Amino acid sequence: MTSRSLKAWSVVHTWTSLVCTLFLLMLCVTGLPLIFHDEFEDALNPDAWQAANPDGPMLSLDAILGVALDNRPGEVPLFMSFDTDRPVVNVTTGPTPDAPGPQMHFASFDRTSGELVPPRADAGGVMDFLLQLHTDMFLGLPGMLFLGAMGVMFLAAIVSGVVLYLPFMRKQAFGTLRVNRTRRIKWLDYHNLLGIVTLAWVIVVGATGVINTLATPIFDLWKAEALADLTAPYPHRNVPLPAAMSSLDQAVAQAVDAAPDMTLQFVAFPGGDFSTDFHYAVFLHGDTALTEHLITPALIDAETGAFAGMREMPWYTQALSLSKPLHFGDYGGLALKLLWAILDLAAIGVLATGLYLWAARVRRPKPRHLSETTLAAQEPAQ
Repeated sequence: MTSRSLKAWSVVHTWTSLVCTLFLLMLCVTGLPLIFHDEFEDALNPDAWQAANPDGPMLSLDAILGVALDNRPGEVPLFMSFDTDRPVVNVTTGPTPDAPGPQMHFASFDRTSGELVPPRADAGGVMDFLLQLHTDMFLGLPGMLFLGAMGVMFLAAIVSGVVLYLPFMRKQAFGTLRVNRTRRIKWLDYHNLLGIVTLAWVIVVGATGVINTLATPIFDLWKAEALADLTAPYPHRNVPLPAAMSSLDQAVAQAVDAAPDMTLQFVAFPGGDFSTDFHYAVFLHGDTALTEHLITPALIDAETGAFAGMREMPWYTQALSLSKPLHFGDYGGLALKLLWAILDLAAIGVLATGLYLWAARVRRPKPRHLSETTLAAQEPAQ
């Protein structure tokens, strides 16, 4: 590689790293406890709740929906989801079908009695705060897209860092730590070692993070393209009011009958991001470690109850569905989460040492445009 090429790659690495480092540090710090979100919730919520009539019949979904709407007068249903380990139905409502997250209300109901289930403890809202900060910095879609841009910068910094590491690798054995050299050289070796060891992980987490920031545009594209034929017959119809909607139980039954080898996950009501303005979207998922993250919606006309069709999610929505659990290591149980946490701490080390090297370089100027790695590779061994 020529000196001019090294200078160009050094400029790319320096400035892409500087632009995104502080935001990446925030994401790594907030992401660390989020890896163990489920474990924190389980620790804060010992299994003390019991159904009112554990051996009794289950209330219909229509009955639970009615109770939920009575509990929130004037609001409309947005989502309904189901606990997997207890007879609990969760209903999210809001003032309008397109209500933003802060205006949504989440409540859980005992399906054996219709009574409210006490909310699970959430450490005083700390996890929700961290998740919102990690997702969009409380700025909504603009915040998500900004963090996505920082993720792209991060990926560029990774690629340029690998390119600059190659001359160093030709002069030093892998994993070399020159502890008898200057402080700057020692920090550089730690930076290089942590960076190359975490290379595959940071690429995976960085790429899935970028995909996650595009969730809103991805679902907008899905509605505009994949569901265009289903919305065409309704050019003048408004989102139906709850009182005008057909039976939710019948809609769910039709979806389950259409895919008997899949499991019910949640229902999106008309007018929201996960459905059309005219349909129940009943989402089902597979029953293996991989397919449980791949969802397929069945759409049922919310007024007539007619089965409109089942649509396989396009590749870009499947990529989104797979990227979310992979981003937080939520595929292989606690062991994988512990590995994710260790690698997250190593990534924090890479970012921190990178900031130190940049600050040291500013205090002690070197030949312009050459990277620390390149300079260290050119220095004679001691």
